[in-house]
Amino acid sequence: MTATLLEVKGLKLHFPVHGGILYRRVGTVYAVDGVSLDVKAGETVGLVGESGCGKSTLGKAILRLYDPTDGQVMFEGRDLAHVHGKELRTLRKDLGIIFQDPYESLNQTHTVGFIVQEPFLIHGVGTPEERRVWAKDLLKKVGLPESAFDRYPHEFSGGQRQRIGIARATSSPSSSSATSPSPRSTSPSRARSSTS
Repeated sequence: MTATLLEVKGLKLHFPVHGGILYRRVGTVYAVDGVSLDVKAGETVGLVGESGCGKSTLGKAILRLYDPTDGQVMFEGRDLAHVHGKELRTLRKDLGIIFQDPYESLNQTHTVGFIVQEPFLIHGVGTPEERRVWAKDLLKKVGLPESAFDRYPHEFSGGQRQRIGIARATSSPSSSSATSPSPRSTSPSRARSSTS
């Protein structure tokens, strides 16, 4: 029996809406409202829904980029609500997110090589040369040429930028969270990405 890697129970993320001259609370946006799911090691799960239905928000809440209003997120048996600071940064080595909009999610002032290496750098993994080799290998696995390493995100098509995001998200995670399927990516690149 395969162990559960990620368990989400009754996750809610509500945002207050403020308005008027005194900026009073005038309502609530129920961005995520009672979502539960389990992901086993080695399993792939896709979220499908219309634009604005909360897919990206759910991914960000699972990764603690937003603090949930209610519910529980367990990763490898640990409740992420009780993980903070250095411990949370350490856990994030094993978590990744592939954002829906590749252009907005990539820092345009950095080369693709730096963007893909950054998770290794943040977590102090490997030497500079090892990080460079790993990043080039990840770019190759998502179907990008080695020359992509020294280029900038604005030089790529939407589908290629999506692949850069996938390479970055898979820079050592045991779990990745994709906020939406990418129609920009070709089928072969999606196949390479999912089997890497």
